[in-house]
Amino acid sequence: MYVKRSEDVFTKLSQMGDVTLYEPAGDTPHSEATSSASIKRQRSGFDLADCISHVQTPRGSKPILKTMVTTACERNCNYCPFRAGHSSTRRTTMTPDEIAYATDTMQRSKQIDGLFLSSGIIKGGVSSQDKIIDAAEILRKKYHYRGYVHLKIMPGAEYDQLYRAMQLADRVSINLEGPTAERLEALAPKKGFMQELLVQLQRAHHIKQNDPRIRSSIVTQFVVGAVGDTDLELLSLSDRLYNQLGLARTYYSGFSPIAGTPFENVSPTAKIRQNRLYQSSFLLRDYQWDVEDLPFLFDGNLRTDVDPKQAWADLHLKHQPIDLMNADRSELLRVPGIGLKAADTILSARKERKLIDLGQLAHLGIRNPQQMAPYVLLDGHRPAQQLSLF
Repeated sequence: MYVKRSEDVFTKLSQMGDVTLYEPAGDTPHSEATSSASIKRQRSGFDLADCISHVQTPRGSKPILKTMVTTACERNCNYCPFRAGHSSTRRTTMTPDEIAYATDTMQRSKQIDGLFLSSGIIKGGVSSQDKIIDAAEILRKKYHYRGYVHLKIMPGAEYDQLYRAMQLADRVSINLEGPTAERLEALAPKKGFMQELLVQLQRAHHIKQNDPRIRSSIVTQFVVGAVGDTDLELLSLSDRLYNQLGLARTYYSGFSPIAGTPFENVSPTAKIRQNRLYQSSFLLRDYQWDVEDLPFLFDGNLRTDVDPKQAWADLHLKHQPIDLMNADRSELLRVPGIGLKAADTILSARKERKLIDLGQLAHLGIRNPQQMAPYVLLDGHRPAQQLSLF
């Protein structure tokens, strides 16, 4: 099929660069967004590099192309720069052939090593999903591309479309945006929480369970802080998604007001709140915490002055410290400064010797053992507050 001259394709691609600020794609979204914003501050106008983000993927750290089929949209999400009627947004559309061609060209020139593809919604979610799938199929079949692909699933996409996207992609995004139907209604009046979005996550889980050939991971994203959502709401749903639907991760995108949208005068969400949500989410997903373990305040939000693990330890461990010589793995993982690797290191080391001072932990490669000092015992005794020299 005919593709326009390459300079026309890449001009259009560069005009979509600011999508990188609104769609986290990797496993370190904070650094990803910071990197994209930094690049933009250093330049004026459009540049192809605006479409490239360095992200941590399940296949490792990669520079990937992040783009959209179209920045036009018929939906009216109150926070979104691509919403219908937002006159300040440049409307650009690419064909599936153009996207596949651009991805292959940039891959061959070693500018990128992966693709994240989203889209505005035009003529419904089914039609828009078709174009995303077509681009991925052309890339896989015509260009024999075997690299990393992350595809967005449109609200209202059909089951067969979701199935095909999961066959083609390494990861799919099905973004809930709000933690409840009421919060979503305030954010995106034309989107259906249960019938358009949550059902897609349920279908994706069903597909993975019933087809062992499917390797695609599943993620979602929330817009945080624009409509009164609480950390308790966000993390309660995240916990259910991890445990019941096998999600790989949840993204928490702090709200940032866009001029010309209904929410242009709503205050932005502090980055520290976003960070605390991620820290808590990892405790739920990787450390087997329960939502009830998280130290919420009376308003349903987390403290921002300390991380959630330390906040819990201050309440529970300062006066009842755990002994590193006899605590089980789950107990060790409750201690600030002890992560997954450090817990295993401690369990292995104590089989061979008594752990009697923090200096031993430092020699085992555990970073900043002083952080755990207020919360632990070493062979029945409180550790000295300074590291041993030998």
